[in-house]
Amino acid sequence: MSSQTTVTQNTTSGKSGDRVFKGLAYGAGIMILVALAAVTLFLLVRAMPLLTGSQKANEDTIVSFTGGQAHNFLQYVGPLVFGTILISALALLLAFPIAVGIALFISHYASRRLSTVLSYVVDLLAAIPSVIYGLWGGIVLVPHITGFWSLVAKYLGWFPLFRGPAANPSRTVATVSVVLAVMILPIITSVSRDIFLQAPRLQQEAALAMGATKWEMIKLAVLPFGRSGLISASMLGLGRALGETMAVLMILSPGMSYSFKLLQASQNQTIAANIAAQFPEANDLGVSTLIATGLVLFLITFLVNFIARRITEKARV
Repeated sequence: MSSQTTVTQNTTSGKSGDRVFKGLAYGAGIMILVALAAVTLFLLVRAMPLLTGSQKANEDTIVSFTGGQAHNFLQYVGPLVFGTILISALALLLAFPIAVGIALFISHYASRRLSTVLSYVVDLLAAIPSVIYGLWGGIVLVPHITGFWSLVAKYLGWFPLFRGPAANPSRTVATVSVVLAVMILPIITSVSRDIFLQAPRLQQEAALAMGATKWEMIKLAVLPFGRSGLISASMLGLGRALGETMAVLMILSPGMSYSFKLLQASQNQTIAANIAAQFPEANDLGVSTLIATGLVLFLITFLVNFIARRITEKARV
């Protein structure tokens, strides 16, 4: 009788624990939705004065921000969106192959001791504040990379992206993209490394047993397994690049044009860096205008994550 009572009590206790855990899990999920809704509502409410204000006041504010280069919100935000996407895409293009190579080296080529050390280094790089990267880029990289960009403009200037003359100092899109690539490199590397380490061991051993080389084994068993994870890792890196502020603000010479001239200064600007630069001296309508550009950045980030999720779901099939 006592044993039956004990079993009944344990069962009841287990069900109670399940209910508590389920409630906490539901609460955490709802909290994420509430936070997202709160951010969206804040951006919409604070951007409303721009949307409902007089056209003359809006034009005066935007003209003061751009020095007369733009007269309405679309003319103002368009080049910022272009610059944000261009710089972030270049950073991802530079960082992704290097990050995948480092992750493969850590997971499949390096010795256990070396891979442990490299993993610590990668995680440490991911924790460095963006302002430190900005200082390094502005003080160290900009003076030393100018000569390299001059050579690129000299020998590859026939290609529109590298058309010269290269700016001196090199406070350009190309230099900022390099800095952002260094910033997102540890994020992509860390996620990719963890995915490669989870690749099925039996499939790898089977490929090697059939006579495949190590690279062929990685190509056949590791990379297909980690395809969806690599997409997620790259989108995490792209998300940080899209929203990066201080590094871009401290290095880039801003411009308001739709330009692909990566080696020339005063061509492009990002939304986040523009908000940081204009916010201290903005009036109420100016703040509303800047928040409206922040809303556009929020929508871009949401769209990028949505597309990445769809691609990841298809890659898993």
